[in-house]
Amino acid sequence: MSLEIGKPVPDFTAIATGDRQVSLSELRGRQVVIYFYPRASTPGCTTEGGDFRDNKAAFDAANTVILGVSRDGLKAQQNFKDKQAFNFDLISDKDESVCQLFDVIKLKKLYGKEHLGIERSTFLIDREGKLAREWRKVKVKGHVEEVLEAAQALHDDA
Repeated sequence: MSLEIGKPVPDFTAIATGDRQVSLSELRGRQVVIYFYPRASTPGCTTEGGDFRDNKAAFDAANTVILGVSRDGLKAQQNFKDKQAFNFDLISDKDESVCQLFDVIKLKKLYGKEHLGIERSTFLIDREGKLAREWRKVKVKGHVEEVLEAAQALHDDA
């Protein structure tokens, strides 16, 4: 099953930092940015998370919740969040259920070896739970600014 722009995103519930359950349905009425990153505490993922952290006030002003997702365990996610002072929750998706829903597990090459991993991707969901935008094969530099512009435009249109 693949997600389509303008169509509802199926509800999911996942465990997040702070040992909390996060459900997409509970966030209705707010826009949601879900960004997938390969691994906690790695350079690109730290930079991307920091960019979201540093722009959180602007996302808040656009009525937009930020959620980061990787396959790391809850302890690794909590350590990553604490160390980087992230002001949003990180989801631990060890069973890959959220990753599968958004189809972000892809065959990747590292040092000539192939493995399945998370393709850096971001999704913007509107207040009614429909997919508004998606970014795949994300390059970190300038990405968060682009997502913020889309979130602000969506908010202004509402």
